[in-house]
Amino acid sequence: MRAGAAASGTALAGLAAFGLFCVGCSTGGTGTRDEGPAGSQPVARVSAEPTASGTTPPQRRINPVTLLRGDPKVGKRVRSGLRPCGGDAYPVDASYGSLTGGPGTDVVVNVMSCADSVGIGTYVYRPRADGSYDNVFAAEIPAVYGTIDRGELVVTTQIYGSKDPLAYPSGSEVVTYRWANERFAERDRVHNEFSRAVGGASVDLPEQTMPMDPVVPGASPQN
Repeated sequence: MRAGAAASGTALAGLAAFGLFCVGCSTGGTGTRDEGPAGSQPVARVSAEPTASGTTPPQRRINPVTLLRGDPKVGKRVRSGLRPCGGDAYPVDASYGSLTGGPGTDVVVNVMSCADSVGIGTYVYRPRADGSYDNVFAAEIPAVYGTIDRGELVVTTQIYGSKDPLAYPSGSEVVTYRWANERFAERDRVHNEFSRAVGGASVDLPEQTMPMDPVVPGASPQN
């Protein structure tokens, strides 16, 4: 999992930016999740060209950077910090698959830090018939990474204590979501605690946020 990539000499510089996302911090938090019904308005329209692989239906490839920049639901800090790591290579991954049963292929986009490839944001975009996309899931927190597994969304967040080295988190939270009734609903959650007997010298890292209530794109805030 790229969200748990080993630290390099520049790891602290990348992790320092994570403090911008921390609200109500406490020692050793877990990942956040944003789930809920799709918004009523499209968030972006991008150009794409169909490609075919074997007997699978053609899938529309999109430019994830263009999608993120055109999405007002993406946090301002993520959008403003979306720059190439070197040359024209952006720290963005995109996965294509069937998650929501929409008219086309869903896209899971992960944004990472350039310094150490640690995830800072995971988003799910659902295609509309007119070619635009709806942001139907968003999680902006350090060390988060989303994947598609047999039609379900799996979001993994590495958990760090205040003294954990980047390469050796205290644990992880793995949450599986399934699309139902026009929203992502949590289906399963696995909490892993890792051994503290391994790892190098401890270093000071920003504390992570504790879990927050879901923030549903296009819905009223919850108390």
